[in-house]
Amino acid sequence: MAKQQRPWLIAYHVGVTVLTLWSVVNVTLMFLKWGDYATEFAIANGLLVVFAVDYLFRFIVTKNRKVFLIQSAFDLLGIIPLHPVFAFFRLARLGRLIRYHHLFWRLGIAGKWTKAYHRFIYKTGFIYLFSISVAIIVLSAFLFSLTEKQSLANSLWWAITTATTVGYGDETPHTAFGKIIASFLMFGGIGFIGLLTSTITDFVTERASKNAAAQKTKEQADIVLLLSKIDTLTTKVDRLQQQIERLHQSK
Repeated sequence: MAKQQRPWLIAYHVGVTVLTLWSVVNVTLMFLKWGDYATEFAIANGLLVVFAVDYLFRFIVTKNRKVFLIQSAFDLLGIIPLHPVFAFFRLARLGRLIRYHHLFWRLGIAGKWTKAYHRFIYKTGFIYLFSISVAIIVLSAFLFSLTEKQSLANSLWWAITTATTVGYGDETPHTAFGKIIASFLMFGGIGFIGLLTSTITDFVTERASKNAAAQKTKEQADIVLLLSKIDTLTTKVDRLQQQIERLHQSK
């Protein structure tokens, strides 16, 4: 039964790959202002609906929804209708498909960096912190847009500059509720983005420490091996000298 379903699964994954790449290219064309913007915007909305339905269907049929939410966090970010730029998060789906079909292994390029990527994304908790940080920014931008009567794009820009403590000041809240949202975003943004930054720093520092320790261990092993060879050569030289002395004595 599984063998009969596999061609359909491959076809589905190929379709997802094509649609993902299409959505990314389409958004890129929108940013570069190449082509008809209205058509590209309609395509972006259509693809958004397709990926939203796909995500909802997979969420319904999955057996372990907790694992699904963790592994598909970037898929959820990719269907946020706040700004077309969120389509770039769909590229994470391609990474999972590559791992699912073992494409790197089949091509002979799988190595330590793929394991390091998986360890960084999941084991360090980066995926949780990043998802929460984005959720706070998106929710704040949406509420800011409603209360301050701003566009979603301007509200998202305001949320990002506020959460990262840049605060250019080109967009500021004027209503009481807007200021409450800003206060919530400031505290939440500083907390989770700070944790996000420290997670990245700790991972890089840990990797550097492990590499340094591995290099030191290798050097120590080389020194031990060299000393062992020196001892062996010394023993052979001593034996050779003894044989020469015996030859001289026999004469």
